[in-house]
Amino acid sequence: MNSLRKEFNTTTLVLIPVAIAINIAIGHTIYILKLPFYLDSIGTILVGVLAGPWAGALTGLLSNLIWGFTGLNPAYAPFAAVAAVIGMLAGLAAQAGWVSSWWKALITGLVVGVISAAVSAPISAYVFGGVTGSGNDALVAMFRSFGASVLPASFAQGALTDPVDKAISFVLVWLIIMALPMRFRARFPQGQMQT
Repeated sequence: MNSLRKEFNTTTLVLIPVAIAINIAIGHTIYILKLPFYLDSIGTILVGVLAGPWAGALTGLLSNLIWGFTGLNPAYAPFAAVAAVIGMLAGLAAQAGWVSSWWKALITGLVVGVISAAVSAPISAYVFGGVTGSGNDALVAMFRSFGASVLPASFAQGALTDPVDKAISFVLVWLIIMALPMRFRARFPQGQMQT
């Protein structure tokens, strides 16, 4: 319980709404442009890396719920669990030292992307029939035209795009963290781990 309390210090509680705004602003822009990636978890990853896995999970969960239930994009609410998994994995990876250099952040992003694809594919397939309105719907349609059913087509699309998306997101977060003064980073529960 103490580690959970430590994870949610005042600085973390201030960062979470900022991170949610970053997720929604960047993610919604990408969604409107129908690009074949998301970049909607940069804030979630940032909180996970600096504050810890539970804070990252809460940020991801709240981002998608707020994004979906405010009407900006109702398709995002069912993926709240996926966003929570991404935040949790970001925090755990940071604790293990896997976000401490650009190449480790890149590898971590690729791994988290594969996990994200596996978790999101059933939601995409069974809730939306593989069509979520994103720029990746064309890939699902392509895999379906090759004879794949909805679930394998949704997973194939995710396995193709999510690792690249998460790798970019993790490297961007690493760059952001490296640009922050060490004195500021030290205010976060895991900030001193990121050197």
